[in-house]
Amino acid sequence: MIEARGLPDTVVNRGRCGRYHDLAELDFGGGRASVSVFVSRCRILPLTLDTVERHPLGSQAFLPLSSDPFLVVAARDSNGAPGRPAAFRTVPGQGVNYRRGVWHGVLTPLGRAARFVVVDRVGEGDNLEEHRFDVPWVVRPDTG
Repeated sequence: MIEARGLPDTVVNRGRCGRYHDLAELDFGGGRASVSVFVSRCRILPLTLDTVERHPLGSQAFLPLSSDPFLVVAARDSNGAPGRPAAFRTVPGQGVNYRRGVWHGVLTPLGRAARFVVVDRVGEGDNLEEHRFDVPWVVRPDTG
């Protein structure tokens, strides 16, 4: 998770700004960093999770531009396919950094549409793998 928690690493701008330094493990595997803004429709729970994706060539960081929660879904790799997914709601001020190769759900704002700054890899090579579950998982409202 990406969040400003506790005391800042340093204080800058004549004491007016706390810097929480190096909060994501960005990995662009031979590509370069891209900063984008995503605008996503909201989703309502329960959510039928039928597809997850991963990016074998680089990490992704999602930073919400509002304090609204969003759903994070991730699964460990199990011989090239996702294992059992885990899901939880973020709290205000949290973003998420998916490491290279981590299976994850799609962007899922809860309650209303949302904007996110996304830092990920652009460059040569196919950086998207999708997996469709034979039997979808259901994420219920009591998640998180």
